[in-house]
Amino acid sequence: MIRRVLALTSGRIAVAVLAVIALLAVLGPLLAPQNPLATSVRTLADPSAAHWLGTDYLGRDTFSRLLDGSRVSVLGSLEVALTALVVGAVPGILSVHLGRAFEWVTLRLTDTLVALPFLLFAVAVIALLGNGITQAMLVTGVLVSPLFYRVARAATLAVARSPYVEAAIVSGASLGWIVRRHLWAKVLPPLAVALAQTIGTGFVIVSSLTFLGIGVQPPEPTWGGLLASDLGYLAHQPWAPAAPALLIMVTVWACNLLADAVRDVSGEAGRALVDRRRARVHRTDQAVTTPAGGAR
Repeated sequence: MIRRVLALTSGRIAVAVLAVIALLAVLGPLLAPQNPLATSVRTLADPSAAHWLGTDYLGRDTFSRLLDGSRVSVLGSLEVALTALVVGAVPGILSVHLGRAFEWVTLRLTDTLVALPFLLFAVAVIALLGNGITQAMLVTGVLVSPLFYRVARAATLAVARSPYVEAAIVSGASLGWIVRRHLWAKVLPPLAVALAQTIGTGFVIVSSLTFLGIGVQPPEPTWGGLLASDLGYLAHQPWAPAAPALLIMVTVWACNLLADAVRDVSGEAGRALVDRRRARVHRTDQAVTTPAGGAR
């Protein structure tokens, strides 16, 4: 599937953008030209050779804070997506195979999570567990998990009712063997699409919570926190929110673009795409060899 995704122009663009964002998360704090927490008397300074994006209201280098804050933003979105994947996909797959009681309980829990007011519940739980990025992202991941539950359950139901799975059950195959042999190939593509979309949603959620001061204590920088602090000084630096807002938008766009690419290359659409590419290559080869054959 990875090669199919990279064969698409949209897939290559999405992977390239996300690779740059990942490098920022890994190397951003090391590449920061100045201490992102160091204050100075040069408050709200314009961009210069010493401060590429100027300074904030405390004289801290905005570019260094943007690089340093990328790690928290990226890790937070990944925590949201992976927590939602585990909490949602595993019960979604098992609900098809573990009987009516387990299915009823998990469906009611999913309906409850969908009905909860997202922001209010997140703030309440964070108030109980403490205002930390890990607690905030775990709670958020649980609230987003119904998406993975529904995707995994729908894909599993389609496979469980297929003749080859029924034949495997009749022949005495174990549940683990059926999952490994038949389920993963059908369930993984829609889960991969949902995961890519949720990573993008996670960036929006992390930015929204940190914009409100939830999950990260100042002065630790985050993209959402930088956006919030910049909005308070628009009269002095009207261009300041552009950098964090652009990073958030580009990252979410790349995640959605990757999700579309995975969707396009998976399932029947993916097989049709491969067939079209093979047919195009075959026609090209014929066009190249025919003149040579005619000349002989």
